[in-house]
Amino acid sequence: MSSLNKEPSESSNSSLSMATFAGGCFWCMVKPFDQWPGVIRVVSGYTGGNMANPSYYDVCSETTGHAEAVQITYDPAKISYRTLLDIFWRQIDPTDGGGQFADRGSSYRTAIFYHTEEQRQLAQASKASLQQSGVFSKPIVTEIVPAGPFYAAEDYHQNFYLKNPTHYSRYRRGSGRDSFIGQYWKNI
Repeated sequence: MSSLNKEPSESSNSSLSMATFAGGCFWCMVKPFDQWPGVIRVVSGYTGGNMANPSYYDVCSETTGHAEAVQITYDPAKISYRTLLDIFWRQIDPTDGGGQFADRGSSYRTAIFYHTEEQRQLAQASKASLQQSGVFSKPIVTEIVPAGPFYAAEDYHQNFYLKNPTHYSRYRRGSGRDSFIGQYWKNI
């Protein structure tokens, strides 16, 4: 089921939480979260910058300060924030401060945008744990910053992996993301 079509029931809205992650191209960040039980919705968008209601072209200009990101609505009774953090780390190169894979620039940086103090603490602990694990020899440079306004991307960016599966698969392979993930996470 597509992430934008999974609507929470009226009675469960009060128990839902938000998580926001920037991991390079947002096309590649939806599917890894979308298929987990407890994830209600994954929206591609822009956050972390200084322009209200930016377009894709505004963000790509590298003048807005925004990063491509995903905002996840989830049920913490069914999936924990720790699990979401683990999924996030396994989609990115957390040692690359200049973008992700073939996509370069600050709009493709990695970041965890926390919504609560508990999320901040969990994110910092998970980052420290990953650094100490020895999976990566370089420092983990992913930012952990407060969540701010989130602007949904244009409709054609939403659920790209479902709307354009062939293009999506080619892009993931061609960008280097899939080979990186396979190299670093295959045995863990």
